[in-house]
Amino acid sequence: MTGPMMALVQEVAEWSIALLELMGIGTILLFSLYATVTNVYLLVTKGFQKDLFQAYRLQLARGILLGLEFLVAADIIKTVAIEMSFTNVGILAVIVLIRTFLSFAIELEMTNMWPWQKPPDSRFRKSIQHGGTPPGEQDLQ
Repeated sequence: MTGPMMALVQEVAEWSIALLELMGIGTILLFSLYATVTNVYLLVTKGFQKDLFQAYRLQLARGILLGLEFLVAADIIKTVAIEMSFTNVGILAVIVLIRTFLSFAIELEMTNMWPWQKPPDSRFRKSIQHGGTPPGEQDLQ
């Protein structure tokens, strides 16, 4: 690429990285606030329920997973478009491995299954994928 074109690509990449990082942080923050406010409201209005804490953790996990996706995308763009070197590719690989491990751990925590396992109740996976409430969590809302 020529000088002006490369400068434009780099500028767009830097803005994209900043936007994706803000979206990731914002997603985690907003989901955390939403889950906290919702569950405090339920605690105050309906009193203590045995599944309230588990529902709270599930809502937090969803936000963290989504936020991590944005942050990984920003890291990939940063490595590929801005700072292409073997060192940065190695750092990206470590970051992606750590975040993938976190995603698997959170998924396991949310569903009690590995992401590649088929759930015993197909309604469960469908409700999770479509942003709905998993069976057993409906009575908390």
